[in-house]
Amino acid sequence: MPGEVPVVTGYYRYTDIWFEWSEIFTPNHPAVSHTASRHQAIPDAEDRGPVKAILGERLWTLLTIDNAAGTFETGEARLLFSSAQIDYIRYWLHAMKLTKTIVPLPYSDCLLTESNLKTVSPVVYPDGGSLRNAIKGIDKNNKRLKGSNPTLTNRRHVFERVRAFWAAKKGVWCALDFEAWERDHTVLTEFGWSTIGWKEGSQVEDRGHLIVEEAKFYTNGQYVPDFRYVRDPSSYSLPQLKQTFQNYQHGESEIVKKATFRERIVALIDSLREYGPVFLIFHDNSQDVKDLKNLKVNLESMTYVMPDTMPDSGIFVIDTSDLIGALLGEGAGDKRSLQKTCSLLQISTEYLHNAGNDAHATLLAAKEMASGDPVDVQREKRWPNQTPVGVKVELKPWQEDSDYSDEEGILPPPPGVRPIPTQDNGTPAPSN
Repeated sequence: MPGEVPVVTGYYRYTDIWFEWSEIFTPNHPAVSHTASRHQAIPDAEDRGPVKAILGERLWTLLTIDNAAGTFETGEARLLFSSAQIDYIRYWLHAMKLTKTIVPLPYSDCLLTESNLKTVSPVVYPDGGSLRNAIKGIDKNNKRLKGSNPTLTNRRHVFERVRAFWAAKKGVWCALDFEAWERDHTVLTEFGWSTIGWKEGSQVEDRGHLIVEEAKFYTNGQYVPDFRYVRDPSSYSLPQLKQTFQNYQHGESEIVKKATFRERIVALIDSLREYGPVFLIFHDNSQDVKDLKNLKVNLESMTYVMPDTMPDSGIFVIDTSDLIGALLGEGAGDKRSLQKTCSLLQISTEYLHNAGNDAHATLLAAKEMASGDPVDVQREKRWPNQTPVGVKVELKPWQEDSDYSDEEGILPPPPGVRPIPTQDNGTPAPSN
């Protein structure tokens, strides 16, 4: 019995398909006149007209609206068709007797497998004009990316992979944040989480905020603000604290014993595995991951490397400081605070440095970027014409600082008045 022949699937470059098929579907092709009068083709280059005419509206949409964007190791991008798309078209044309034989595939070297590509993510264009503009934009950005530093290239790869995984609506995405005493980061004071997951096709959300009871006297304020409570907790007993309005903006804060604090966090991470793949989201993950490990949370199989395809299980770390870095075209050493990241993404925030608020803001920032367009298209929509060199955005002063005044740098302050330095949350910075 002969051995089974493996089926190889992958992707074809947009340009390869159009080049090959334009040679086959000449203006004299018998199927062209059969369908041309019934098809309102999306305007495009004249030499592609015969291809559109033979495909008809439904299949033309399949080929021009629903595509994929792939990136190579160099960071350069290409618009792609999946081999499944191309096969569907070929067999449909033959089944409808619009071609005498099944349209041949391009030569074998045209097929790109996932080993040839760093990332593949879905991309949707509303019409043919948008598609043409996207192709021009991809070519322009590929030229700009030549010589980019490795950190930026990796950030861009991660950005597109995150987009692809988010679009799959699978697993769970959980943003986490710890707050600690500013004089000793091993003294944890708060924990917050915010999740979006999918179970049996339905979206499930959860969020919460835990405060360590024993840490109520370990207050911040010299280096970072303390927004666990509205009032000074040292003057209240525990029952009174539970009745005091708290700064957590997305539910009720829970005051728990230190032992319960750890148990709840361990149970939370374990429960996430029920969704399948777990994407833990942080904003600058280093300290938060250390805190999880110090609490002996089970992080088995956790990795900082995004897999090539949507996994069925495992824990994967996503950092929104890297995602916004990719969007801004910034490389190593460039990390923005959560407050500035949210401001750039037009996400309103209140009382950051409250762990529950920070976790939810981090999830919203990840969602805002992951659910948007490919990195270069998204960048141009957010900050049009602000990349004079390469792909790095040159932000305006008012985009960098939400408290910026149009008169800053133009009119001096009144006599005897000095500008008041502020912290990331907008409160006055402590004096030295």
